[in-house]
Amino acid sequence: MTELRRVDIFTDGSCKPNPGRGGYGVVLCFDGSYKEISCGYRKTTNNRMEMMAAIEGLETLKQRCNVTLHSDSKYLVDAIRERWVYKWQSRGWMRNNIERAENSDLWERLINVCARHDVDFQWVKGHAGDPLNERCDQLAGEAANGSYLETDQWYEDQSV
Repeated sequence: MTELRRVDIFTDGSCKPNPGRGGYGVVLCFDGSYKEISCGYRKTTNNRMEMMAAIEGLETLKQRCNVTLHSDSKYLVDAIRERWVYKWQSRGWMRNNIERAENSDLWERLINVCARHDVDFQWVKGHAGDPLNERCDQLAGEAANGSYLETDQWYEDQSV
């Protein structure tokens, strides 16, 4: 059996105000190379941008990989590591008998892309000097403040 390629993915999302203009930044590190990805949205939330960063980073991979995904989002990391997202999914995207789980569209995408790789989610403290986390933060902010912004259609449809 072939050993899986080892990839580190650093991610960050930004939205100021929240909700409002948002963006995400991703840095993929593999075999001594780096690839950066970013995108901005006209109206979204910080949590959605944190999730989009993870999804886009993982969807960029063209083959099954052994991935460590680094994020400063406790929302993202804890939902996966504590397996909350799988419970929500099994309950029809309900957190409990009363509350709907937010961002089910992105959780579905994330679950699907994680199934294609071996992924370990690691929390990193934001704004604490980690150079790749800081770079992702910069990319996310620049994307959110850019002149071309995508539409987060699911979010905009839900917030009407």
